[in-house]
Amino acid sequence: MSKTIDITVPDIGDFADVEVIEILIVEGERVEIEAAILTLESDKATMEIPAPASGTIDSISIAVGDRVSEGTVIGTLTVEANDSDDPTPSAESSEGEENDFVPSPDSGSSSDVQPELSNTSAVDSKISSPREMDAHSPPESLPPVIKDNSGSSPHASPGIRRFARELGADLFQISGSGAKGRILKGDVKEWVKSRLQSPAPAASSAAGIPEIPAIDFSQFGDIETIALGRIKRLSGPHLQRSWLNIPHVTHHDQADITQLEEFRRSLKEEASGKNIRVTLLSFVIKAMVHSLKAFPSFNASLAPDGESLILKGYFNIGIAVDTDQGLVVPVIRGADQKSIFDLSIELSELSQRARDGKLQISDLQGGCMSISSLGGIGGTGFTPIVNAPEVAILGLSRSSHVPILIDGNFEPRLMLPMSLSYDHRVIDGAEAARFCVYLSKLLGDIRRVLL
Repeated sequence: MSKTIDITVPDIGDFADVEVIEILIVEGERVEIEAAILTLESDKATMEIPAPASGTIDSISIAVGDRVSEGTVIGTLTVEANDSDDPTPSAESSEGEENDFVPSPDSGSSSDVQPELSNTSAVDSKISSPREMDAHSPPESLPPVIKDNSGSSPHASPGIRRFARELGADLFQISGSGAKGRILKGDVKEWVKSRLQSPAPAASSAAGIPEIPAIDFSQFGDIETIALGRIKRLSGPHLQRSWLNIPHVTHHDQADITQLEEFRRSLKEEASGKNIRVTLLSFVIKAMVHSLKAFPSFNASLAPDGESLILKGYFNIGIAVDTDQGLVVPVIRGADQKSIFDLSIELSELSQRARDGKLQISDLQGGCMSISSLGGIGGTGFTPIVNAPEVAILGLSRSSHVPILIDGNFEPRLMLPMSLSYDHRVIDGAEAARFCVYLSKLLGDIRRVLL
């Protein structure tokens, strides 16, 4: 005996009104439990919704471009008797279960990283690759697709193939930006736009900022066009919003970390016995938390009306992590309650999960202030962009030995360059300078965090 159940959007965290970017099923199709049936995209990440049970798709009640939230009905599913006896709960009864949705991969790499998110944000190996839907042909009434015998069939869902037929787009000429090179609706649109020779508009944004005019670079020589990674495409608009809406100022300073580095090295043997690698960043996080307590306006967000400041009583620190797919900013929660060893362990785990593409959406949320460290690469200073709605971000560059005059004699001291970018609507220059001086003193003598 069979029964019909509603397929609903399960718990997807704090997200609401999330756009449907791809439907991976068709009516009448047989699906297995946990198979991906729908792809959602927020401004920071993509999520694939799994089938709640094995059965046959009866109906689909949403379309690409619709916005859904937890509980939204996706369609109906007929579950056979042997499937209905399965103890696995349906989407309707999944409340309280662990949310296992993670950023979707950007390309066909083995790491499958995805934040999405930008900042911008910025992209997980837990996501099942979408199943090929090539066996389902679109109606014959649609215009014939442009044929190309140069290679294998393009990786695209039936909905995207139908959309391409309607526009006369050649899928063989389109580079997919989705998982495993899958062609998305946006890829088809961009391909069509690239072939329209209309001039760029003089101005297109609400701020009245003119667009950069389109240029045919091929007239100057050979060119190659490659798609931006998903993390960069999603984080780009977030970065642009932050840059356009926040009056940025960057304050540069240095911290003498000579004694701190000696202390860090003295912990090496003890830490290695616990299989822990203690880095300078753990101490910076500890000192930053102490500084945020001393300067509450840095641990705040500007209210949407711009008339008040929302002070936060928690201390979550975002850490920018460089991955093959782009920059992601996972968050260390409750940093004020963790030891140097605890912070070192969590830093290592978060960084590895980011590079392996195993970050959860919750790992990217709730930051109070972020740190972007380029010390392992180089540089003497830069201007990090504030990760809105935060009001400040600390940039760290490579430390170096500098001769410092002490009691009439020059001594080599290990100096750490710091670049503090802040929202000038909330923080003024004097306060930023005091924050950096205070932070420098803590890093110069880490024992001060005990005071």
